[in-house]
Amino acid sequence: MKSIDFREIDGGLPFYMLVGVIGVFVLAALGAAYYMEHNGHWVTGMSNQIIWGTPHVFAVFLIVAASGALNVASVSSVFNKTAYKPLARLSGLLAITLLVGGLAVLVLDLGRPDRLIVAMTYYNFKSIFAWNIILYIGFIAVVAVYLWMMMERKMNRFTRAAGMTAFIWRLILTTGTGSIFGFLVARQGYDAAIMAPMFIIMSFSFGLAIFILVLMALYKWSDRPLGDAILFRLKNLLGVFVAAVMYFVLAYHLTNLYGTENHGVERFILLDGGVYTQLFWLVQLGLGSLAPLILLYSPGSGTNRAWIGISCLLVIIGGLAQMYVIIIGGQAYPMEMFPGKEVSSTFFDGVVADYTPSLPEFVLGLGGVALALAATVVGTRVLRFLPASLADDQVDPHHTPAKAG
Repeated sequence: MKSIDFREIDGGLPFYMLVGVIGVFVLAALGAAYYMEHNGHWVTGMSNQIIWGTPHVFAVFLIVAASGALNVASVSSVFNKTAYKPLARLSGLLAITLLVGGLAVLVLDLGRPDRLIVAMTYYNFKSIFAWNIILYIGFIAVVAVYLWMMMERKMNRFTRAAGMTAFIWRLILTTGTGSIFGFLVARQGYDAAIMAPMFIIMSFSFGLAIFILVLMALYKWSDRPLGDAILFRLKNLLGVFVAAVMYFVLAYHLTNLYGTENHGVERFILLDGGVYTQLFWLVQLGLGSLAPLILLYSPGSGTNRAWIGISCLLVIIGGLAQMYVIIIGGQAYPMEMFPGKEVSSTFFDGVVADYTPSLPEFVLGLGGVALALAATVVGTRVLRFLPASLADDQVDPHHTPAKAG
């Protein structure tokens, strides 16, 4: 591999227009947060039964994807794959910005954001939520140090150690996020040990899909060469992760079906859940898993950049649907208080909860995505995160170009 020349992206009117457009979504999200905080959460679709709504879907998705976005840097440093080295800086930047975007949505959805100070100063170490606050803040710090080791030539010799630390931390972080649901026994759809490893492989898939889209967009927008060698490596790796997510989803539902106590919630998700069933079969599995696998590995579409981009977008849409089914579908199904008995009361026991996302919730969620993208674009403008060229002769001189589809 030739010497890598990192440069900032160009500024000018197109840059400020792009930041301005993204900024509109961020401002709209702030307005939505103020509207919900000022009027109370009764203006949303959330209730005493559905306490985590659409903003949490976006927030958890971004947090999980942040861990996965670091995967490219981990492959470079930890597993010593030099082909991915030019992408390591962007990988670290995107990991931080996605996490910040997700955490911003969580904070603004609290109703009382000032109460976060209490959570940050008084820890209950029996709570998985307290653990995650430490993991999220620590992740940002660890990845920031990792980026410094990569970008400061005098510190390059410590890059592998920093990369190993970041790799271990991200696995612990995603385990902690998945354990939020795996440890909760108050919801029939949660309380499963497989949640933690499933969230880890989900992070690989979602994060890499976002990384590929951002990489393609930045190089197209800045008019820099992006060769087939590295792009096709990434899309093939994405296909492996998508297939792995499908395997874990299958294992999760088969495990639940084996236990009689879970037959009700499984029937709800797989057959009788209305919108949750449709999202699971049509969007999560159909559009978000099977369609990308076909597109990524078919001879024609697998070498076509437009189809690769569409495949990544479908993986992201499928990931959001999966989070919606897990988070909101898991809350909507009533807890089995007395298995085998029919339970009813004035407190909605035994009743499937209704939930319809409101516009402010959706705008707040999109604002987290916009904040992550804005921070990424500004970061690549201010600092040297992107190689000037990722042409095949720079990344892999022995690469044989594939025929375009």
